[in-house]
Amino acid sequence: MKVGILSDTHGFIHPRIEVFFREVDEIWHAGDIGNVETFIALNKIKPLRAVYGNIDGHDVRALCPENLFFKAEEADVLMTHIGGYPDRYDQRVRELIRKNRPGLFVCGHSHILKVMYDNAHEMLFINPGAAGKFGFHQSYTAIRMVIEGKTFKDMEVLDIPK
Repeated sequence: MKVGILSDTHGFIHPRIEVFFREVDEIWHAGDIGNVETFIALNKIKPLRAVYGNIDGHDVRALCPENLFFKAEEADVLMTHIGGYPDRYDQRVRELIRKNRPGLFVCGHSHILKVMYDNAHEMLFINPGAAGKFGFHQSYTAIRMVIEGKTFKDMEVLDIPK
């Protein structure tokens, strides 16, 4: 299974995102989608799994939950918008991780792309940075990778200077 991961679009989809996600099976959006039109546009590219973020209004929140826990291949995945980082997770997220024990945790919010292995929770942590125009980030970022069984591999980063 090949997935595309992004966050913090804030109502904007860079044209290169669609090209970058052309070969994926699903798109995962870790919140701050921005509006329903962006949700619909991403879902037209590929099937979309998404959570709402702190800037999303009631229209987006009606389409997306705050947290998603699902299986991708054989891997358990937890996705939410505000999560923190390994050793500095939000209290709410610490409880979700303890309860669900995912192999992959995806969050957004910080606008800082970060991928690291969390040894304490034996899971991969991914924050895809920010793919939208608004925020302090210096480039639009997104990730695509392959999930094979419980293995995450062949990760690629799209990094487009603003």
